[in-house]
Amino acid sequence: MASTVTRVTCVQLAPVLGDLAGNIRRARSAIRAAVANGARIVVLPELATSGYLFASAEEARAASIGADDPRLAAWSDEAAQGDAVVVAGFCERGPDGLVHNSAMVLDGTGVRAVYRKVHLWDREKTLFTPGRAEPPVLDTAYGRIGVLICYDLEFPEMPRALALRGADLVAVPTNWPVVPRPDGERPPEVVAAMAAARASRVFVACCDRSGLERGERWTRGTSLVDPDGWVRASTDAQDGHATADLDLPAARAKRLTDLADVIADRRPELYGEIVRPGHAAPGGAEVS
Repeated sequence: MASTVTRVTCVQLAPVLGDLAGNIRRARSAIRAAVANGARIVVLPELATSGYLFASAEEARAASIGADDPRLAAWSDEAAQGDAVVVAGFCERGPDGLVHNSAMVLDGTGVRAVYRKVHLWDREKTLFTPGRAEPPVLDTAYGRIGVLICYDLEFPEMPRALALRGADLVAVPTNWPVVPRPDGERPPEVVAAMAAARASRVFVACCDRSGLERGERWTRGTSLVDPDGWVRASTDAQDGHATADLDLPAARAKRLTDLADVIADRRPELYGEIVRPGHAAPGGAEVS
């Protein structure tokens, strides 16, 4: 029987704000090194082509590129060397001229899908237009890959929806700024990834960034999480990687015991409040 184990690598690197040519070149080198090390799925950080802390919408626009930018063909060339799939964040200028915080999925044939971040974090709302389409779930030779971006993961409905649509692996390009946490504790974003993985029994691959950008420090929380919710690989190195050999189709087994199944045991008829606009505040008042 053929092995279903796939090497997955998240490459934690430090994009340079506004340096498109340099960032594309450094990402290409990272993809090349990961593929040479046997990776068949490679995840890069959020906004890997541009950096993150734009001062204005105009600065973001100046750093934006189309998904069909010919410079990105080099990434496909590197992926083709190992029949690899790459998930990478980029600052996208859409065909309509709108600027999005996006992620692309590409392989040796080119770009297969683009996802535009739905949940914009804080000042991102002043820089980007939010996506309006559900995130993709793509069939690949290694398993079914779903895509989210950073803050999306903190809405439990998002990874659960991908699991319900058949995702084995949820790939999450991220930029996590450092937030306070007690000594010895994992970053809260990693805890959210662990919870999402366990709740839906999927693999989750979060690729964070490193470096210092306009005074902001980053968590460097890159983590690969298995369907039991345990971190299988991580790195806190400035420019490091997290690599694990994962049996992605194993995520299709949703049973916890003979009588417990995290998907079959759902009671969606009781979850209507989750998808209602707004939420019910204490006392029954509607809050939007």
